[in-house]
Amino acid sequence: MPALSTSHLLLIPSYNAGPKLRETVAGALQQWNPVWVVIDGSNDGSDHDLESLAGPGQELKVLRLPRNRGKGTAVLHGIELALTGGFTHALTMDSDGQHPASEIRRFMECSQRRPEAMVLGRPVFDTSAPTERVMGRKLANACAALVSAGGGIGDCLFGFRVYPLEAMRRAMRATRWARRFDFDPEVAVRMSWAGTPAVNEPCPVRYFRPDEGGVSHFNYLRDNVLLTWMFVRLAAGCLIRLPRLLRRRA
Repeated sequence: MPALSTSHLLLIPSYNAGPKLRETVAGALQQWNPVWVVIDGSNDGSDHDLESLAGPGQELKVLRLPRNRGKGTAVLHGIELALTGGFTHALTMDSDGQHPASEIRRFMECSQRRPEAMVLGRPVFDTSAPTERVMGRKLANACAALVSAGGGIGDCLFGFRVYPLEAMRRAMRATRWARRFDFDPEVAVRMSWAGTPAVNEPCPVRYFRPDEGGVSHFNYLRDNVLLTWMFVRLAAGCLIRLPRLLRRRA
């Protein structure tokens, strides 16, 4: 059983993830301690009796929000409590089973070696990845490189990453956005603007079909509009900061 960490926790935001949530939490508990789950207003019963998954000496905390307000809001709720509890870093992990639990320890160890940095997962796709999602990600990453002025963000959308919590909270409090599907890319860009270095680590990812229990809440029209608006806003913010960013990059 993993020893209890007092600095790094594993944070899993979840909304209507179905049976995959229990699989994800059970796998996470085998790799890390403590594990916190933030239930973002789920109404599918997926969070029922999650606490029973924890064994002796394991800390599994389940935080329940009364209504769905988006991934960024759920993560921010978790990190505020984590900072109050004395934690300094958190690895965020999706609840739908796409992220492999076997990579948790490696990412945590990387963060412990580089505590000042955000450790960003760079997805390694297999044949399960939808072509349109892979191509859309390439476009999003090109935009992120532009609006961060070459901030070294290898992949802006992949949610498997370790954040220094205080730097992340400052970035989140600097904007009223980054609360839904725009959370992962915007918070990475804003942390890069503030001087948080990025360490990019490869990580396999798997997309599950519906008959395999896969659940996706991505809406192509709504969320692509949200991302487009986000990059427009970030481009404007980058222009304001550009002289300082270029000096830092140099």
